[in-house]
Formats: sequence, C-alpha cells, structure tokens
Amino acid sequence: MATATLTIDLNALTSNWRALDAMTACETAAVVKADGYGLGADRVARALANAGARKFFVAATEEGAALRQALGPGPEICVFSGHMAGDTDMISDLQLTPMLNSLDQMLRHFEALPGAPFGIQLDTGMNRLGMEPHEWAAVRDIAIEQGPTLIMSHLACADDPEHPMNPHQLAVFREMTDGLDVPRSLAATGGILLGPDYHFDLTRPGVGLYGGMPYVEATPVVTLDIPVIQVREVAPGETVGYSNTWTAERPSRVATIAAGYADGLIRGMGGEAWVHAGETRCKIIGRISMDMIGVDITDATSDPASVELIGQHQSVDTLADWAGTIGYEILTSMGARYYRRYKS
Repeated sequence: MATATLTIDLNALTSNWRALDAMTACETAAVVKADGYGLGADRVARALANAGARKFFVAATEEGAALRQALGPGPEICVFSGHMAGDTDMISDLQLTPMLNSLDQMLRHFEALPGAPFGIQLDTGMNRLGMEPHEWAAVRDIAIEQGPTLIMSHLACADDPEHPMNPHQLAVFREMTDGLDVPRSLAATGGILLGPDYHFDLTRPGVGLYGGMPYVEATPVVTLDIPVIQVREVAPGETVGYSNTWTAERPSRVATIAAGYADGLIRGMGGEAWVHAGETRCKIIGRISMDMIGVDITDATSDPASVELIGQHQSVDTLADWAGTIGYEILTSMGARYYRRYKS
C-alpha cells in the first residue's frame, strides 16, 4: 500500500467521552463538527451515541444534515452557526436545532418555523458568535416565550485555567441567564476541566474526545503509520530534498515516506519533526513536499516498512508544537488519501 494508514480507535474515543461525562453531574453532549474533527463524523457519532450521547453539535446546517443521515431520528443535532438564509428546509426536514446568534436569526426562525426547536447563543466576551448583553436584554423575554431548548456561550481561554477571562465570562453568563428556566451550557473540554462552576446543565466536549489538549489524561485515539517507498544510501556532503536544506554529515540511510503537505502534514514542522521506526526515533530531514518526506533512518536496527508519525510515542499535540499550531488543526487536516481503519 502506497498511502498512509490512519487508525481511529473508537473504544478510546468513547472512553474519553465517558471519562469527561464522569467529571460532571450534568448531561454530556459531543461536538462532531468538521467531520468529527477529521476522523469521520458518521463513525464517530454512531460510536458516541452507542456510548450514551444524545445531543450532538456541528458547525453548519449541511453538517447537521449529513449527521442526521448517519444517526437517524432521535438524537438532537444542534447547529452552532444558527439559522442561516437558505437553511430552513434542512432544519425543518431533518429536525435540526439551530443555536440562534442574532435578532435576524431569531426573526427568520420564528417566522419560517414557528414552534420548531431552537437554542440561543450568547456572547460573553469572545466576540465571535452570539448576542451581546444589550442585544439579549432587548429580546430576552420574546425568546424565552418561544421556549428555547438551550442557552449557551463559549469560553475564549478555557485552555488556560488561570486566565482572568474565564471567571469574567462566567460572571457575564450568569448575569445574562440566572433566573431563567432554560437549560444552560458554557463548557467545552477546557471548561469541564475548570470545575463545577462552569458545568451548568450541559457540557460540550470536542477535542478532548479525540485525544487532544487540554485534556492531558485523554486516551490516544489516532495512530498514523506512513509506508516507506524507498531507502537509499547518502554519502557525507550529499543533500536531500528541495532546496538542499539537509546535508549528510555521516554515511546515512534515508527513507522516503509516502505522505506530505497534501495529506495535512504541515510543511513548516519539517525542521522539528520526528517519526519512529519501531522504538527508534528518526529525524524528518529536508523539506516536507507534497507527497513525500525524507527520514534519516541510519540509527534504526533495520529498514522499516513503515514509520509511525502519530501514536504511542507522540500525539497530535506533539506535531502541533512542532508546527507552531494546535492539535485541532492537525486533526482536522488529516488527508483524504489516508486509508482509514476503525477499531471498535
């Protein structure tokens, strides 16, 4: 096989959901936007539904439509982007719950689908989605009369437990919602870890389900094994790859592996990144190109058939650190060319 194998451990995924659920005394939903963080929303969501999740969150109505086809009737599917123009038929036909973000969305939903389920998203300081305090004050009574299923907001700095933005947003959320007889949600993965004050009636873990930070105790979900196409001898002074960025300082054995930036392996991490050939740590050398990467396997005990980029030795967050990004980007960039193998 000339493409990498992405192994997705659904047992690890559901174990993470159960562990996060056990940290709270409220309902635990699951965020499966961006095709289940790149891992296949259909397979991910069905596994989580079998584990007990009954509420799912996606980014857009189109994602919700695909998820409904995978899950069938029953589980609630909430759409973070709300009720956008052109979404009405899908929301109605597929029983989706938009998180309304503005007065315009409220009017669109109430006029087009009177009596249909909806939630409300409030902005507590992130300045991304949701109604600001003054907007909410103007429409709160009207919205509550229509019976929202949920009022939510989103924390901007939950991955930093000491950040003052966390208690600030908590206070604003309470000011905007205390006394309302509606279920509330503020915490995603990071918010769960901040403790009970942030849990309210529903939590919405996302990246922690998939083995990412800030949930350091998560069970790894993803393994990425990349096949070796060719191994060659490289003499001292010879170079490898585009622009001659790596020069051999000793007699070396160099493996060319079958993945690159077209598979979501960020080009900028090349100078820092490593793979494993068995238990031997091997340096990625030269430029990461579109379909191939060079690896110095001189210290490996034998020429490997494949190397491990993500797995027991290093996580998606390890790669993210090398690339100067976050684990979310690594997960959601996983290439379409990978052969995907699901363990359950």
